[in-house]
Amino acid sequence: MTRQTPFLVCILAFFAVFSGFAQKQPAPAPAWHLQDPETNQVQGTSVEKVYATLLKNRPSRSVIVAVIDGGVDIGHEDLQRVIWTNEKEVSGNGIDDDKNGYIDDVHGWNFIGGKGGNVNEDTYELTREFIRLEKRFGSMSESKIPRKQKAAYEKYKKIKEKYAILRDKNQAEYELYSNLNKNITMSIDTLKAVMRVDRVTREALDTFRTSNPTLAFAKGFTASMLRRMGPDSDIETILKELQEATDYYRVIVEYGYNAAFDSRQIIGDNYQNWREKYYGNNDVKGPDASHGTHVAGIIAADRTNDLGINGISDNVKIMSVRTVPNGDERDKDVANAIRYAVDNGAKIINMSFGKSYSPEKEVVDEAVAYAEKNGVLLIHAAGNESDDTDKEPRYPTRRFLNGKEAKNWLEVGASAAGSDEDFVGSFSNYGKKTVDFFSPGVDIYSTVPNNRYKSESGTSMAAPVASGIAALLWSYFPDLTVTQVIDILRQSTRKFDGLKVSRPGGGTAAFSELSSTGGVVNAYEAIKMAIALKGLPIEK
Repeated sequence: MTRQTPFLVCILAFFAVFSGFAQKQPAPAPAWHLQDPETNQVQGTSVEKVYATLLKNRPSRSVIVAVIDGGVDIGHEDLQRVIWTNEKEVSGNGIDDDKNGYIDDVHGWNFIGGKGGNVNEDTYELTREFIRLEKRFGSMSESKIPRKQKAAYEKYKKIKEKYAILRDKNQAEYELYSNLNKNITMSIDTLKAVMRVDRVTREALDTFRTSNPTLAFAKGFTASMLRRMGPDSDIETILKELQEATDYYRVIVEYGYNAAFDSRQIIGDNYQNWREKYYGNNDVKGPDASHGTHVAGIIAADRTNDLGINGISDNVKIMSVRTVPNGDERDKDVANAIRYAVDNGAKIINMSFGKSYSPEKEVVDEAVAYAEKNGVLLIHAAGNESDDTDKEPRYPTRRFLNGKEAKNWLEVGASAAGSDEDFVGSFSNYGKKTVDFFSPGVDIYSTVPNNRYKSESGTSMAAPVASGIAALLWSYFPDLTVTQVIDILRQSTRKFDGLKVSRPGGGTAAFSELSSTGGVVNAYEAIKMAIALKGLPIEK
């Protein structure tokens, strides 16, 4: 039985914690990341400027960008023209026409689906590591652990402790929000019935009088919520965001830290065979394509249709490779996704995902090396834990198990619109050795499913900004090598001499110390450098 949290305790916790969900800073102009720092006074990437100047009247070629993510809404009004199509495959005939091992892979592939449907939620890698090590050491007495297994046993103890702490912490959060949601909804419904209104507004509360203690408490509590959430808040928005918080923690508890849940039953693969390839289905959208659709729009939303937004690159085809569930992606699926993208012509692979453990890193390393051999650029989001990834890696990484590093890799942190102390996204990971540069990732407006648009923040948004600029380079300068593209993007970053910023996680730091280049990616400077490298004239 779940212990119920007292209502008054919930109220206090609500004001202390829920404000993180409800209070949001005003967003900059929707397309700020495309704007120019000098002209528009925001720290964008000068994409619109480069189209109006350096790229004017220049020819381009189409570049395939693979989005390894949770799925892409390929029917979105702002994406349908830029979705990759496998011309060798006949749609819907149930035959592997191109004999690549994947039947009807017309717009990509889904490695987290099967004949019976799709994986939506999944466990965290921490949970899976706990399960694996618990089977090995759970029934053993510490005094009887062989000397050769001592190191593995110590790892097991640390993972077991961390798993239990996070599982219990999130269970408590879920109970808190679940109870708040139930009790606050009940209070609002009671007020609506007594006041005979469809909506409880500030004005209605001000004029409502009652001597009933229960109603008086409901009125006072509701009015207090509205005051704390700011002058523009309303009850419906607060209730909606409280429901979102409840759902957020429910998924974490029921799936992320649930050691009894096994998503692979849906897929039907032999999960112990790391090098198994031909599983999944061709549903490249899946049950929740919000994240992947947002990523795809940043890179390539149609610049010709006068709808919604403009993507960064104007001659791109998006290949959707569904691999990332609501939970942690699995190494086997990531490795297969990279190989699929390479084999089907992708020049750039955007990877807006990551995790703290990589038990089958060997197969991912092999896939990364395969991409490197074939001249494919991998762009990875640094992560949103406010950590120094020099010390706390987020997998996958460019560093192989053998100590060598992939030379086709870029790691990207998230920057904001202004150039003051809040220039770095407060959530963004950083690293003087492991992060290459920063890229706009705060309040980025892009596509989401069902022909809608939304602002989102994260290094998940910063990575596709970099991917879009890389695609722009390759589209207009197709003979560049992957090494040249990486060098151009790194060397052309905009620097901010002496700028001190709030370091994610606390304290301050020089912005130049948070990445190896100390800069922010910029399309105008990158294209200008490519033109100079090729000895081409700059048209006036």
